[in-house]
Amino acid sequence: MSASHMVFLGFGKYARADRIYALEPIMGEERGNGRRTLVWVDGMPDPIVASRTQETIIEEMGTEPAARHARRSRRRPDQDPLFPDGHS
Repeated sequence: MSASHMVFLGFGKYARADRIYALEPIMGEERGNGRRTLVWVDGMPDPIVASRTQETIIEEMGTEPAARHARRSRRRPDQDPLFPDGHS
């Protein structure tokens, strides 16, 4: 698997999976308003503030881009298909 895919951090921010070396959850009063995780990226002196949790970022770091797309496009079992001929 290639680790150089881009990981979405929220609010239009991305980082290469192979450049992320630490995740730090934001706790207490600092957390909120889109502030969930500090993402430490190789080559950047300061962390990026992500609006996603560290668990979500870790999950996406270990997933190929095609698998991420398939996960997002899944329909709930109780959801009607968008097109009646079976093409979603």
